[in-house]
Amino acid sequence: MTFAEKVTAFNRSLSYNGTLPAGIRIMNPFEELSEALRISERFYNKYYNDSNTRKIILGINPGRFGAGITGIPFTDTKRLADKCGISAEGISSHETSSVFVYDLINKYGGPEKFYRDFYINSVCPLGFVKTGSKGREVNYNYYDDIELTSSLLEFIMFSLKEQLSFGIDRETGFCLGTGKNYNFLNKLNKELTLFDRLIPLEHPRFIMQYRLKKKDEYIEKYLRLLKQ
Repeated sequence: MTFAEKVTAFNRSLSYNGTLPAGIRIMNPFEELSEALRISERFYNKYYNDSNTRKIILGINPGRFGAGITGIPFTDTKRLADKCGISAEGISSHETSSVFVYDLINKYGGPEKFYRDFYINSVCPLGFVKTGSKGREVNYNYYDDIELTSSLLEFIMFSLKEQLSFGIDRETGFCLGTGKNYNFLNKLNKELTLFDRLIPLEHPRFIMQYRLKKKDEYIEKYLRLLKQ
């Protein structure tokens, strides 16, 4: 199987039937949106139709306007169309983190070059939303609730091991998030020896929300660490 076929099979099989805290809903675009399956398969067939070894970059979990819509981590419909040449019929989304990631990809040399070297997913490959006091759903992280984290542990470990079997270079793994996401993944790494070393990077959402004026500096930091 090619790298693309492995990713597609993994995405199609993604399902979580465990318990969730009250007010928390699972977000699985591959079950909820037929378009997510179509466009994500086009994406992976375009950039991963080979058996090359890649390094992995792990975010937190899918957000509502990125992978929660497209099925492609840190890729909203605008970047998908403008940067990858893949249109999404009937859906539209803008994710701030996607802006940073594709600015990074552009500096790296473009999607073809970047995705030839890297595979992006999340510590938890399915996302979550929480219903707020005003009845609106907002993004929720796997580590925001101890009960949720505990319930997800086996699912997360299984998902990570599955993805490492795609053809991942396990010498170095990259973690998006220098706080709770890194602390959780680093603990798992020590227990399971997923990577020889794990490098944390500031999360794109944090950079875009709190360090926007220094975005170019963070991109240079990313490039230095990803290429070392």
